[in-house]
Amino acid sequence: MRKTTTATAVTLPLLLAGGMLLVTGCQSEKNALASDKPELSVSGAYLPQPAMPDMAAAYLTVKNTGGKADQLMSVTSPLSGDITMHTTEGSQMKHAAELDVPAKGELKLTRGGTHLMLGKLGHKPKVGEKIEFTLHFAASGAVKVRVPVESTTFRPQG
Repeated sequence: MRKTTTATAVTLPLLLAGGMLLVTGCQSEKNALASDKPELSVSGAYLPQPAMPDMAAAYLTVKNTGGKADQLMSVTSPLSGDITMHTTEGSQMKHAAELDVPAKGELKLTRGGTHLMLGKLGHKPKVGEKIEFTLHFAASGAVKVRVPVESTTFRPQG
């Protein structure tokens, strides 16, 4: 009888440990699968009050905590039917057909760098107004954001 009690006392903890490893392994596999896609969030969005009645620029940061990259393909807004994405190389702006959002990284749209240009504005936005934008991503689909119109006072990059 003593051998049975000893065997049970040794076997039970080993079985529990094995079960814990199995559950942990499944959880790790589940986490690995979850990170095999983009996980996007948008922050720091703003549109400086435009000086001209028919043109504006917008800036924001797209953070990707997922394990797969994505691409910003286009941007739409009721404010403008003509939104284009631009990069800046030196002092020259260039149209971008898409913008990469790296896995475990971010896409920063900033003054003097990559940014959105809005032409043919429906109206000149005022400070305090919030403008709806829809960001269209290759893998993640559409993401809506409300972008505040801010004073044209210089806003630090970062």
